[in-house]
Amino acid sequence: MNYLNEPWPWYIGGPIVAVIMLLLIYLGKSFGFSSNFRNICSLLGAGKYASFFAFDWKQQRWNLLFLVGSVIGGFIAAHYMSNPQIPAISSVTVTELQSLGIDSAGKAYVPVELFGSWTFRNIAIWIVGGLLIGFGTRYAGGCTSGHAISGLSDLQVASLLAVVGFFIGGLVMVHLFIPFLF
Repeated sequence: MNYLNEPWPWYIGGPIVAVIMLLLIYLGKSFGFSSNFRNICSLLGAGKYASFFAFDWKQQRWNLLFLVGSVIGGFIAAHYMSNPQIPAISSVTVTELQSLGIDSAGKAYVPVELFGSWTFRNIAIWIVGGLLIGFGTRYAGGCTSGHAISGLSDLQVASLLAVVGFFIGGLVMVHLFIPFLF
């Protein structure tokens, strides 16, 4: 059990991901969670109102099952197998975050200022962030896991461009918007 609770080294996790990707390519499937948004909307009957959702969602049951399993696995891992120790963060990063008003940096598992209180600012950040992630996922034709793992392993140029865009967006967010928000 201790082996499951510790982070796995790259030489174990990497080959597992590679085998799964090769199996998905062989089966003609593509990995990605964001496609489940479309699957769930189709399942709930959105195809009656928008042609984008009018397709046979049953062909994607395996992906919905993967989503459900990931949620259940995440719950089990977080509540029964995790060690909520404070992450080791660079002292320079801690200083910069504290200068932005995130005083829990280096002292808590997650930034309490963002996830520990239901302030108007936090709720607005959660809602706007969720909408931007949802829009960006559909606009990019997939999420980071779908493009970076599945798309790049299929050698798709669009996925490479999307991954580069994700990194640029992350840098812009960290260096321009986060200081403005905090």
